[in-house]
Amino acid sequence: MKYTPESDPWPPQVISPWSRPIPLPYPVNTAGGEDSAFITADGQTLYFFFTPDVSIPPEKQLLDGVTGIWSSQRIDDAWAEPVRIWLESPGEMALDGCDFVLENEMWFCSTRQGNYRTIDFFLATYRNGKWTDWRNAGRQLNETYQIGEMHLSTDGQSLYFASTRPGGLGGSDLWVTHRNGDIWDEPENLGPNINSTADENRPFLSADGQQLWFDAPSRNGKPGPAVYMSLLQPDGTWGKAREIVSNFAGEPNLTTDGKTLYFIHHYYTANVDRMLEADIYVSTRP
Repeated sequence: MKYTPESDPWPPQVISPWSRPIPLPYPVNTAGGEDSAFITADGQTLYFFFTPDVSIPPEKQLLDGVTGIWSSQRIDDAWAEPVRIWLESPGEMALDGCDFVLENEMWFCSTRQGNYRTIDFFLATYRNGKWTDWRNAGRQLNETYQIGEMHLSTDGQSLYFASTRPGGLGGSDLWVTHRNGDIWDEPENLGPNINSTADENRPFLSADGQQLWFDAPSRNGKPGPAVYMSLLQPDGTWGKAREIVSNFAGEPNLTTDGKTLYFIHHYYTANVDRMLEADIYVSTRP
């Protein structure tokens, strides 16, 4: 069964000047779960995680031959039929998601043999029309820094990530580490204007580096997670985060011009006891 805004007891709510959010049409959104959406800098390629049934546990998703990272190309203002992105060799088993792309490099999370932990981050390179040369992002980021979902600055020198690593304010916090040659500096916590005792997750840094978007439980009494935005201050710190989209909204992505916001909306039952599916939504502003 495909859920729609008309059948949604908890439609996403957005503040002005952002427009009323709408789901992307088929063939991107289906009756399955579309999650972890990422729009490329040119706005022409959409990557996302797909699983045919959000109620299926990960150990079965690993075996279904469908669950994983997909991409769709924009053609004449419409999204083309998505195609599967394969990031493992024939005969190998992996469950991939958390996709992020900067130029010809993809970062993604994966459960597979040889990991430092249950879910590690990996990199892949786009070459000759396909993603190849996937490799683990390394012990420092995965085991020592314990990075979760992440976003790189446009120059590739600053890595923003979520983590439950020690030293935070509670739950999952947002951190930043800066590239120093072949290693990454000690992570810095982004502080109380961003983090709380709840879970802050899935950061997104605007192309100009002036806006930090992320999701966390609603601070306005709405159900489920919400999408937040913080502005960079003159002293280099982040200002108090503002709740932009409420009602089971998360994983924000912004186009380079800052005028189109993509995010994930999870459909829940009226009594919020069960998730039904997930879709990719879009909102625009003048």
